[in-house]
Amino acid sequence: MTAGRGREKAAVEGRRVTAISRGLLPAATAFASLLGLCLLWNLVAGIWPSRGFPPPIDVWRVLVKEAASGDLAYHLAVTLSRVAAAYVIAMLVGSVIGVLLGVHRRADSFFNPWLVLFLNLPALVVIVLAYIWFGLTEAAAISAVAINKIPNVVVTMREGARALDPRYAEMAKVYRLSPLDRIRHILMPQLQPYFAAASRSGIALIWKIVLVVELLGRSNGVGFQIYLHFQIFDVAAILAYSLAFVAIMLLIELLLVQPFERHATRWRRRPA
Repeated sequence: MTAGRGREKAAVEGRRVTAISRGLLPAATAFASLLGLCLLWNLVAGIWPSRGFPPPIDVWRVLVKEAASGDLAYHLAVTLSRVAAAYVIAMLVGSVIGVLLGVHRRADSFFNPWLVLFLNLPALVVIVLAYIWFGLTEAAAISAVAINKIPNVVVTMREGARALDPRYAEMAKVYRLSPLDRIRHILMPQLQPYFAAASRSGIALIWKIVLVVELLGRSNGVGFQIYLHFQIFDVAAILAYSLAFVAIMLLIELLLVQPFERHATRWRRRPA
């Protein structure tokens, strides 16, 4: 009996170790990949020494210096606040408009040319016009970013609304679900994959546009710092701020976006 329990305990411990190993494997692979990129970068910078292509160690020194002075944290926080504000506005407005257009075909036919127009309007034009019309203000900057993203959200959510299963709507009518329950239990679960797609692409697009907005008309943020160091051709500082912000966005993706997506799709059936 004791031997049997020992074997069962050993089997459980073995499965636990295997699960941990499988969980650590992607992280180890990503670390090895980034390490290889840094080694390649250092090799190329050594073969072709130039002020325009500094080695990783120079970028790291600038990164440490800016972090110690507090400038890096301040400008990162400012840019992240603009990204968050523009993201919330774009997702809320774009989701509502997209669902309405997907449900009401006549409205979709009427407003579709508007949507095509805004989809093809360059982001730079929207930013410049926002600054001209509303001044070099924080509201103009955030609005310009949100306007550039809203059409993409509308298109994605419109496709999700078109793909809604009418049988669930009939079931909600039979069981006399309230409007809030229909949204929570019928509409949102079906739209979740489309919302996740719009959300993930939205973050990637918004932070890039925010940098342009800051470069053109703000006096702080990562985009302003990139512009400032471009004036003196300090490539190491440009790369330091850029990589720091990319690292923050990757952490947001890994620690917030992906866990939320897994939590939101936990109800789906998984293959055996």
